[in-house]
Amino acid sequence: MNKKAIAILLLVLGISLSSFTAHKFYVSIYQVDFVPQKKRIEITARIFTDDLNVALENEFKSKTHIGEKEESTQDMAFLKKYMTSHLQIFINNKEKNVLFLSKEIENNVVVVYLKVSDVPKISSIKIQNNTLLELNSDQQNIIQTNFYNNKRNYIFKGDYFTENIIFK
Repeated sequence: MNKKAIAILLLVLGISLSSFTAHKFYVSIYQVDFVPQKKRIEITARIFTDDLNVALENEFKSKTHIGEKEESTQDMAFLKKYMTSHLQIFINNKEKNVLFLSKEIENNVVVVYLKVSDVPKISSIKIQNNTLLELNSDQQNIIQTNFYNNKRNYIFKGDYFTENIIFK
C-alpha cells in the first residue's frame, strides 16, 4: 500500500474508534413540588458528586470532599452556600429564600433537599437555576415541576435560562 492509502485507512480507523469512546453526560435533575397543605415548595436536586465537587472547588478555591470519607463541616457550608445562591425562586414576583435542609449520597450522586417556606398560594413562579453551568457548556439542569397537579419539565442550559410560570 502506498502512503496515501495508509493515511486514509488510519484516518478512517481513528474516526471509527473515537465513536466508541465514553461520553460524559453533564446533567442534574431537580424535582420542584408545591405542597399546599404545608404551604411550601419542596426541592430535591440530584447532582453527580464529581461535578459538584469541581463546582465547589472553583467557586470557593478550596478542595472539597462532598460524598467522601474526608467530607468536612466546611465542605457542607460550601455546599449549602453554593446551592442556595445558584437556585433562585420568585413567587408572585417576590424573591423567596431557598433553605438548605440536608443531603445524602446515592452511589455517585449527591441528593440535596431544599425548601421554600411560607408559600400560601402561587399565582406565578420564576425559577433561575445556573448550578454547574459555569463548568461545562454541555451542562443541562432538568427541572420537573408539580404545582396544583400541573406537571411540567424544563431544561436549563448554558444560557442561564429562566422560566416564568403563570397560573390562572
